[in-house]
Amino acid sequence: MNQLPQQARVVIIGGGVVGCSVAYHLTKLGWQDVVLLERKQLTSGTTWHAAGLIAQLRATANMTKLAKYSQELYGALEAETGVATGFKRCGSITVALTEERREEIYRQAAMARAFGVEVEEISPEEVKARYDHMNIEDVTAGVWLPRDGQGDPANIALALAKGARQRGAIIQERVKVSGIRRDGRRVTGVDWHSDDGQQQGHIACDMVVNCAGMWGHEVGRMTGTNVPLHACEHFYIVTEPNAGLTQMPVLRVPDECAYYKEDAGKILLGAFEPNAKPWAMTGIPESFEFDQLPEDFDHFEPILEAAVNRMPMLVEAGIHTFFNGPESFTPDDAYHLGLAPEMDNVWVAAGFNSIGIQSAGGAGMALAQWMEAGEKPFDLGDVDISRMQPFQGNRHYLFERSKETLGLLYADHFPYRQKASARGVRRTPFHHQLKEQGAVFGELAGWERANWFAAPGQDKDYKYSWKRQNWFENSAAEHRAVRENVGMYDMSSFGKIRVEGPDAEAFLNYIGGGDYSVPVGKIVYTQFLNRTGGIEADVTVTRLSETAYLVVTPAATRLADQTWMMRNRGAFNVVITDVTAGEGVLAVMGPNARALLQTVSPNDFSNAVNPFGTAQEIEIGMGLARVHRVTYVGELGWEVYVSSDMAGHVFETLWQAGQDLDLKLCGMHMMDSCRIEKGFRHFGHDITCEDHVVDAGLGFAVKLDKGCDFIGRAAVAERKESGPHNRLLQFRLTDPEPLLFHNEPILRDGECVGYLSSGNYGHTLGAAIGLGYVPCKGEAAADVLASTYEIDVCGTRVRAEVSLKPLYDPKSERVKA
Repeated sequence: MNQLPQQARVVIIGGGVVGCSVAYHLTKLGWQDVVLLERKQLTSGTTWHAAGLIAQLRATANMTKLAKYSQELYGALEAETGVATGFKRCGSITVALTEERREEIYRQAAMARAFGVEVEEISPEEVKARYDHMNIEDVTAGVWLPRDGQGDPANIALALAKGARQRGAIIQERVKVSGIRRDGRRVTGVDWHSDDGQQQGHIACDMVVNCAGMWGHEVGRMTGTNVPLHACEHFYIVTEPNAGLTQMPVLRVPDECAYYKEDAGKILLGAFEPNAKPWAMTGIPESFEFDQLPEDFDHFEPILEAAVNRMPMLVEAGIHTFFNGPESFTPDDAYHLGLAPEMDNVWVAAGFNSIGIQSAGGAGMALAQWMEAGEKPFDLGDVDISRMQPFQGNRHYLFERSKETLGLLYADHFPYRQKASARGVRRTPFHHQLKEQGAVFGELAGWERANWFAAPGQDKDYKYSWKRQNWFENSAAEHRAVRENVGMYDMSSFGKIRVEGPDAEAFLNYIGGGDYSVPVGKIVYTQFLNRTGGIEADVTVTRLSETAYLVVTPAATRLADQTWMMRNRGAFNVVITDVTAGEGVLAVMGPNARALLQTVSPNDFSNAVNPFGTAQEIEIGMGLARVHRVTYVGELGWEVYVSSDMAGHVFETLWQAGQDLDLKLCGMHMMDSCRIEKGFRHFGHDITCEDHVVDAGLGFAVKLDKGCDFIGRAAVAERKESGPHNRLLQFRLTDPEPLLFHNEPILRDGECVGYLSSGNYGHTLGAAIGLGYVPCKGEAAADVLASTYEIDVCGTRVRAEVSLKPLYDPKSERVKA
């Protein structure tokens, strides 16, 4: 073994394809003192047995950008390093066996074009022309991506490792990290010992990267960080050689949970079965290296039976290899990337859900750029490790959820699809009352949230489809109640972060774009910005006292938003505390919201006493609460904050009083359809860290004249001077029938210029509504609006009206009534 240094800039833990990619890209940026430690041999965990499929199209534009980068990188690695990667751009075909799957893959094809991916919808006959061995009798459609490919997983990793070594990285095999030393929120170094136990030592380091794959959870615990993932058994078979078999495209038949890859005259048949088998609940064996797991033919047999019908040549082909090996899966089927929220110098790139080869190049590039600059190179919210909630590291939870997540890779990706496993972990104080009234729950960040309410006698389950789902009319009725009368829904899952201390006002004025030097009781809608004017958080901030504020965030981003505040706290004397579980929140919204509150409280809810954007303490029933006069649905209304001990009483008080007003309980689907009619932005879709606050139409919330500097101020001032480079527009389809979800291409005067960032049905406006950015640098708003717009819905162009102002209540007269 080579002598290891006593000091390094970074220590990378794990020598699979992802760890090698991170080392490669850091050294490409000029980093010195890069050390990668691998417990056994490079690729010996899961990389060596990967199928090596390299696809470009992912669920979002940035994930697609990273996947495209991977295949471009692998195509050039051999020339750089001399190591053959086996990369072949053989193309891929995905076929549908149902009309629902046909719509899914055609929507994906439209999305691919908007993302700049070469794609073609093909008929069953065209599928047969490209893949003659396939039985197409029940195929409804196909999609062809000519630039997709396949490669040799182990050699791709070894090529990346060689490239890193050529630029000075130390990559040491047979060295295990045995301990990690910490000082507060920083790692100071790693302890190691050699595989034979003969040598040991310590490397002091500035930072650590957890690339430990299926050991990532364990290494996370060593670093004091939460890395939720669990290993599952993953199966494939390889046939005997077939003399007549030449290079074929990669073939995916997701309706049969199967994929096919030709390799050296053999067929590899792999599966993502609906009910997976978690592995190593009690820990991965210490000796694990290039290991296979025991065969389970009974588990694989249904996949093989369908495959023999789909690919008749398999009847004659002998099975050369039946393979079972572990792969790691995360709770939401997205990998973990970025700076761990619990520590300030621990980075993560792990949990690649069996798509590590196609993801590794782009993930390594993005993480290296993030580490170099200290900020994300572009929006990585889909995979940012800070999206994971602390409880999701629970081993029992991971065991239960991983049974489902492997199969979800090939399941129908219906809109609004909910996870079925590991449910019920987080419940609001109103959960049981809502359940008794017919609530149908969805899950977000572990929270059970009432998404819609079933009618008496109606099944309390989702019936998924790409068309109008079984809850469409239920949600429409809830929507009408809020628009025309009064509705009530549970917002308890939204994050609540208390910021208090002598510097609370100054701190918020530094971290946020709004002006927080306001009277007690004032609510400020605001964004936390980054240096480039991108939006890191979209929040409301309520001044509770001279020294205390409440920051309310989306449920899914509470941890990320709190971490952003912690990392930018600097010398400000403030305490930042998550108080989400301490209060339940009921939103009472609609033209009769004031009338309802006045029946249960002696307090004054008039514009004179409680105008829009203010909060007040009230009596309600026999209890106490605090009401915030704000809205995310565009109607007169209040959010009622009540301590968890009084939440049940307050619900009963409002519900009983509401019977005389025909109060309707509502769900999150209603909230989203109402907010999109009003043009309210959805963080993570319409606004992200790479969307400039001025381009997003939120420049009004940023106060350049508040008398102090703040993060992003210069970038906002510059963009306000130059004008927006993009405009976030609202679209209304002229045909009331099609549905919008997100990522549908936007066509301006016949040319694709972008895609919808979010979409839903506007029951009041009478058609599907979308939001999306249109490039407009140097253009006047009138010129942008003067164009003709269409939205590509599953390959059909649909005319759309367009507006910069909200199509519903543009002057907010209803909100301020």
